[in-house]
Amino acid sequence: MSTPLYQLKAEFFKTLGHPVRIRVLELLSEREHAVSELLPEIGVEAAALSQQLAVLRRARLVVTRREGSTVIYALASPEVAELLRVARTILTGVLAGQARLLEDLRARDDGPVRPLRPRE
Repeated sequence: MSTPLYQLKAEFFKTLGHPVRIRVLELLSEREHAVSELLPEIGVEAAALSQQLAVLRRARLVVTRREGSTVIYALASPEVAELLRVARTILTGVLAGQARLLEDLRARDDGPVRPLRPRE
């Protein structure tokens, strides 16, 4: 029996669920990078970056090629960059809504908050 699509999507989003992986994909959305270029941009140890790049390779979100001893990473598909753009748009809307809510709460400030008294 094949795996349901919703389960595959959940696994896909789990793959994206790490800040280092997201940052790598953002950088690769701009252009391809050698590992040595990614390290200072991401700010993690080489072993940690290698581990996260392996996860992205296994998920087929990135591809590699060699130039001598240098490994160059690129997005496997331009749709990955589009997914990151859509996520940014969604988050911008969510955060804008939260900012409006905060402004509304501040505008209705009724003075200091008093602790609730326990019922007797």
